[in-house]
Amino acid sequence: MMRKEKDMEKEIILSVRDLCVEYEADRGAVHAVSGVSFDIHKGEFFGLAGESGCGKSTIAFSIMRLLKGAASITGGEIIFKGKNVLAFGKEELRVFRWEKSSMVLQSAMNNLNPVVTIGSQLMDAILAHEVVSKEEAVKRAEKLLALVNIDSKRLKAYPHELSGGMRQRVVIAMALALKPDLVIFDEPTTALDVVVQYNIIRRIIQLKNEMGFAILFITHDLPLMLQMCDRIAIMYAGKMVETAPVEELMKQPAHPYTSGLLQSFPSLLGPKIRLKGIEGSVPDLITPPSGCLFADRCFACKEDCREKIPGFEKISEGHYCACLHKLRG
Repeated sequence: MMRKEKDMEKEIILSVRDLCVEYEADRGAVHAVSGVSFDIHKGEFFGLAGESGCGKSTIAFSIMRLLKGAASITGGEIIFKGKNVLAFGKEELRVFRWEKSSMVLQSAMNNLNPVVTIGSQLMDAILAHEVVSKEEAVKRAEKLLALVNIDSKRLKAYPHELSGGMRQRVVIAMALALKPDLVIFDEPTTALDVVVQYNIIRRIIQLKNEMGFAILFITHDLPLMLQMCDRIAIMYAGKMVETAPVEELMKQPAHPYTSGLLQSFPSLLGPKIRLKGIEGSVPDLITPPSGCLFADRCFACKEDCREKIPGFEKISEGHYCACLHKLRG
């Protein structure tokens, strides 16, 4: 399938440190993200995987400062190129979004205004951040569509006149309009058929290699992520339980949850194996149990797992795991 760059720049552009996010509910606070930390390097393809409800999208929305309503960031820092995003004022935040970091969501139809043409929406993104003429904005919009292999004639089309795959590519073009350093993709191919998914993912990788931006890619589709990413972090119940270079994670997972995920999906390129599901369900995040949150579902669980909270420990270079009884290391 698609291959990633081998020689990645080591400059850190995004550093998330001890991030905590809560949602207010009738029964109390839902601890959606608890003490999550990770770095993303310049030009890196970084994946965030895990079951639905584990906190992946909450982290993405926190980075972009898009949390609303009952959600609030209760601790931690989000450092982008040396500056704390959580301390940004209104103007700094306006510049940060789209110019420095942008986001592509899974439901393209909901991300595009149904009563405004594609061209107008692309031009709005440009004109809102840069002082250029309308003619120049039109030319830029045409080039953006060309980036995602859409004919410039589609500038006059409305979202409902495009297929789901084309709408998603328009949103990707919009995210790249101001050449950001980081693009967040939150389940960008969900609800699209596999052929369209493949074409979109292939184009995302091509654009990343051509333009040099870093990617935070969020999905529950671990086999897809294994073919794309440089590094992957595994989330469970609001916590990060393992992170490693993709080859090492695939061959020698250290956390039982990671091992379970790998056995519950068919391999895209490997041999056929009998799939095994992970029994049980995610614990209540309003009143989480003591000790390891995965203990009730873990095949390697021992008595101390229900009492002690595992720390995030180094196994090898770039490989960390939060487990008292690791499968390796």
